[in-house]
Amino acid sequence: MRRWGYNRRPMIITIDGTVGSGKSTAAAGLARRLGAGHLDTGAMYRALTLKALRDGLDLEDPEALTRMAASTAVELDGEAGAQRVRLDGQDVTAAIRGNRISTHSHYVARTAGVREVLVARQRAFAARAGDVVAEGRDQGTVVFPEADVKFFLDADAEVRARRRQLELQGRGQVRSYRDVLAEITDRDRRDATREVSPLKAADDAVHVDTTDMTIDEMVDALAAEVERRRETNP
Repeated sequence: MRRWGYNRRPMIITIDGTVGSGKSTAAAGLARRLGAGHLDTGAMYRALTLKALRDGLDLEDPEALTRMAASTAVELDGEAGAQRVRLDGQDVTAAIRGNRISTHSHYVARTAGVREVLVARQRAFAARAGDVVAEGRDQGTVVFPEADVKFFLDADAEVRARRRQLELQGRGQVRSYRDVLAEITDRDRRDATREVSPLKAADDAVHVDTTDMTIDEMVDALAAEVERRRETNP
C-alpha cells in the first residue's frame, strides 16, 4: 500500500454524494490511484437488504432488522474496482445490484440500529485498511467526522438519471429515462429528509459538481485535492 512519507498515520478520505453523482466509480478510481482500501458502504446496506428479503423479515420492524444486522457477516474483499461482497461467506456481488434491492434498501438504511451496527464495522474496516477511501451518504458527517479529506459529489438530476440508466442497461436492466429520473428524485428526497443520518455535505467538505466531468476528470480532481492537503499537512 502506498505511503506518503515516513511515520505517517493512515489517511481517511470520505466521498459522500447523491445517487448517480459518480461517487462509487470515483471512489474506486481514487483508491486505486492512491493504493488505498475502498470502503463501499452502500454495498453493505444492500447486502443486509438482501438478507432481510431472503429471510422474509418485516422491513418496517426496526428491532428485527437490527438483530439481523448484528448477527450477519458482511465482508468486502479484493482490490478497489474488483471488490467482492460476501454475505455470511457467500458472494452476493451481483445479487445486491438488482432492482428489487434498490427498491427496498432504504428501509434498512433508515433503521437506526442497523446504522449503529454498520458504522462500527465501517470504522473497524478503516482501522485495518490503513489508508482508506470511504464512500456513501454519511461518511464525512457521521462515520468519519475527523476524516483528513472530505468530498461531496453532486450533478444535475437529468445527468444523474442518464448515468443511472446506462448503468442499469449494462446489467441487463432496461428502464425508461422518465422512470429512472422519477426514482432518483424520490431517492434524493428520502435521503435528505430521513431522521437517521440524512444525506448532507459536511461543513468542511469539498463540493464537486460532476455534471460535465468524465470519470478520469473526477479522479484527477479528487487526487489533486488529496495531494494538496498532503503537502499542506505532511
